[in-house]
Amino acid sequence: MAASRMPSVVLTLGKRFCRSYSQVGMAGLPTFVKIVEVGPRDGLQNEKNIVPTSVKVEFINKLSETGLPVIEVSSFVSPKWVPQMSDHNEVFAAIKRKPDVVYSALTPNVKGLESALEAKASEVAIFGAASESFSKKNINCSIEESLSRFQAVLIRAKEANIRVRGYVSCVLGCPYEGSIKPEKVAEVARKMYELGCYEISLGDTIGIGTPLAMRQLISVVSKEVPLDRLAVHCHDTYGQALANIFAALQMGVSVVDSSAAGLGGCPYAKGASGNVSTEDVVYMLNGLNIKTGVDIHKLLEAGQYISNAIGRKTGSKVAQATHSSL
Repeated sequence: MAASRMPSVVLTLGKRFCRSYSQVGMAGLPTFVKIVEVGPRDGLQNEKNIVPTSVKVEFINKLSETGLPVIEVSSFVSPKWVPQMSDHNEVFAAIKRKPDVVYSALTPNVKGLESALEAKASEVAIFGAASESFSKKNINCSIEESLSRFQAVLIRAKEANIRVRGYVSCVLGCPYEGSIKPEKVAEVARKMYELGCYEISLGDTIGIGTPLAMRQLISVVSKEVPLDRLAVHCHDTYGQALANIFAALQMGVSVVDSSAAGLGGCPYAKGASGNVSTEDVVYMLNGLNIKTGVDIHKLLEAGQYISNAIGRKTGSKVAQATHSSL
């Protein structure tokens, strides 16, 4: 009995220990961090085997019970390009919505936006890139062309009174072009913000960044977009995701994208592993005495559920360490 309870005790003791440390030496960090859960969309979209709709719905329902404020449910893109997300309407229709949770969807164009509106998505997101090569590979157009498309989406979204979030990919490196200058990221982020995106998520798509690079990036981008409108979206390819998130927190960022069980990856970025796991992010934030409103135990259950359902090992270190208690 004592052995099965140990992981919960470890989680609690770790939180207490780091809380006292944060009161002494962690001044300047945000007191609250909004976590944007991207597992159901970004995490599952590249799974080779089609995940049953019922599994996606149950996964989202479990995530809804954790206290997460935002859950990215699906994307309204052509099934030709992303067959895994072809059941977007069915998923949105079947999930059990909680009034305090935002259920978002990715919409690349006005057609996708109209479908998302019909499905009653709480908000939508557009996705661009700071790399010309990646933009052409990922959405089949140049950066400027993508911004023109986004303008139409933002105009229609404003008419419909729905908020739009903007993603910028390859902010710390590109699989085709190598390093990306922070100034280029800042330019794309500024244009998205000026178009009307209420929040800009900076994505380290291939997980190549380091804390110093992240600090430099935020320093430059925050001159063009207010800090309270920036988010970070880190992949853990090189094991730097948590360190990069911490660096962003130190710079004043208070919104973090993550994926339960560390699901995800990028089909256009060779070797890019999954997103940083939500479980690991919440554990770190708990230890820093930063509030998230997320119940880590319910989160672990949701992550274990989807890992079992798709037949793969969880990518969360915390989940691996506490597996015996689930």
